[in-house]
Amino acid sequence: MNKFKYILESNLYGVCSRIGEKLNFSASSIRMYFIYASFFTFGSPVIIYLVLAFWMEIRKIIRRNNHPSVWEI
Repeated sequence: MNKFKYILESNLYGVCSRIGEKLNFSASSIRMYFIYASFFTFGSPVIIYLVLAFWMEIRKIIRRNNHPSVWEI
């Protein structure tokens, strides 16, 4: 079950796990706070989550273009 959870988290956006790594919190507690905040604020954290996910993907693309591998040259 842990392997499935790892694959699922690594293939999805991973915003909560990335924030957890940076702030030294568990990703599950950040997800719970996100869910609670979404209920109390009528879904506005969903917009923040999507912006963060978009930003993480853009950073990944920029890094890949700045440091191409041997096969991409």
